[in-house]
Amino acid sequence: MNIFKSHIVNPSTNFSLVIFLFFILSFQIIGAQENEKEFEQDIANLTSLRPKNFATIDSIFKKHSRDSIKMKTLAKTSKTIDYVEGESYGLNALGVIYRNISHYEKSIEIHKKAKTLADISDNIEFKIISLNNIGVAYRRMDLVKPALDFHTKALDFARSIENPSKTISHNIAVSQNSIGNIYLILEQYELALKQFEKSLEIEKSQSNRLGLAINYQNIGYTYEAQGQLEDALRNYKLSLEFNEQINSNLGRVICYNSIGQVYIKQKKYIDAKVIIEKALNKAIKINDQFYIAATLINLGWVQKEMGDLYASESHLKKGLEVAKQYNLNLSIVEADKHLSELYNKSKNYQAALEHYKESVAVEKTINNERNLRYVNDVIIQYENEAKNNQIKALATENQVWKSKLERNKKIFWYSMLVLAIIVGILVALYRTRQLSQEKQILTLEQDMLRSQMNPHFIFNSLNSIKLYIINNEKENAVYYLNKFSKLIRKILVASSEKENSLEDELDTMKLYMNIENIRFSNEIDFEISVDDNINTANIKLPSLVLQPFLENALWHGLSSKKDDKKIELHVYRTQDDFVMISIKDNGIGRDKSEKINRDKFIKRKSVGIAITKARLANFSKDYTNDYQIEIEDLYDDNKNAIGTNVIVQIPTRSNVLRTA
Repeated sequence: MNIFKSHIVNPSTNFSLVIFLFFILSFQIIGAQENEKEFEQDIANLTSLRPKNFATIDSIFKKHSRDSIKMKTLAKTSKTIDYVEGESYGLNALGVIYRNISHYEKSIEIHKKAKTLADISDNIEFKIISLNNIGVAYRRMDLVKPALDFHTKALDFARSIENPSKTISHNIAVSQNSIGNIYLILEQYELALKQFEKSLEIEKSQSNRLGLAINYQNIGYTYEAQGQLEDALRNYKLSLEFNEQINSNLGRVICYNSIGQVYIKQKKYIDAKVIIEKALNKAIKINDQFYIAATLINLGWVQKEMGDLYASESHLKKGLEVAKQYNLNLSIVEADKHLSELYNKSKNYQAALEHYKESVAVEKTINNERNLRYVNDVIIQYENEAKNNQIKALATENQVWKSKLERNKKIFWYSMLVLAIIVGILVALYRTRQLSQEKQILTLEQDMLRSQMNPHFIFNSLNSIKLYIINNEKENAVYYLNKFSKLIRKILVASSEKENSLEDELDTMKLYMNIENIRFSNEIDFEISVDDNINTANIKLPSLVLQPFLENALWHGLSSKKDDKKIELHVYRTQDDFVMISIKDNGIGRDKSEKINRDKFIKRKSVGIAITKARLANFSKDYTNDYQIEIEDLYDDNKNAIGTNVIVQIPTRSNVLRTA
């Protein structure tokens, strides 16, 4: 009798339950209706105001952004009234929704439509957002090259803005974070960590808890990949704290999986199984196939380690099936590796071999993209465009200069022939002597040009700039590339001129020292001082005549010194007929430098000073006085060498002035 009583339903209880459910349903219907009215009002406000910036639109529609029907309505309504920004916002939100349920190709298609709209309206914010969203979708598909292309384009656009908005600053962080993730796929952990730390600083400045959660998660993964499990676990738990604060189930799934993987590696299998099962429940709830596959594989992994081979096989196969369905290559590799190990344990060697071969084949496609040379080529490709354009322009300018020189040479020889016929043998002899002198001058100028533009200097300078590009220090790369191109241009221009103003010479020396200083890690303190009574624009001297003295100070005086490296260039006058140029360094001195050079197997060949003296001698012929070069060894009170001072006296009184 008691048994049957347990199955009897009290009618009053049943009625109360119906009433309760009725009220719940009523409240839900009323809530849905109110929400729909609110959305309609938001649509009306948006179409009336038609704001252009992302932040304003997002402040109105963020609460609706996960509802695909509402975002389709927003995009459709905006398109009807030709409101491009509203349509672009709706499409980007739809793309994110499709991405989060692993419909990546559909997501990319929609984001590209949003990008086209941003191009039409020339809205830089929506352009950057669309590019980043496309990059994220490609990255989730493990397609490194297109992901990297779109993120670098977004970063390039964002950094071109002089005063970026909060939205653009946030997207700089997104681009850096995503590029960091691509570095992780390519196993470039140090480079990845730098990107995540840059992104983290931006997110901290904006107090963006979602951004902080993402970056701490990625930093943790970087440490885990390098075997630093405690550091990885600390960062994963920090990420989980921020995900709890913003109530993100996706964030919880990611953190649970990451923490579970660390526990497996620490052989804490029970803890790992508990937290991975929590991750699986939430992954199924949000229906993200990417993380469903990853979590099933992790659960199969821990069950394999615990010896539960039957359950492990089931979960690994399910994870592999999902990964193949959505083309998740990294998950396919992980699942195949664990299945191969599992079948080895159960002595099913044929199945183990098949899964091992499949993992190798899929991983090979990813490893081709991990090649470091490919990374360098793709990452610096967009940054190289500006540099290549400048180099092409410089090459064109050089070609024009060569053509001009050839044309001038032809004119000169034709003129010589005409003069020889008219004036006769005596003039021809005179002309021959003059030609010999000019040939000597031209030879000196060509030797000078080769000295300034020696391949070793150009190669090292470009190599130094290349390091800035590889390290993604774009501002430094562009800064020094501009300096380098200006220096080369000045050298080419100066090579076609017999003399130059002291003002231009000092400017060129600043550029030269800027470029050389890169190779010294900017350790050299270079100063130029000119006395007030000297007008550098009116003083003439052979072009690039000071460079060999600066080069000697650098490579013979300072290159072997560890720190406190200084070069002082002082222009002054002690008598009316000369201007004095002092180049003083605090290097190791000539004696010690000569000893070091004698001990070297490869000696630096320097002919710059000899060429300079010959050019100064030729220059001085037009002046009342000859040039002077004085080299002074500097010593302290204890007779220790403390540097070298080179004083060049340039004559300033012309022969023409004296005869006048």
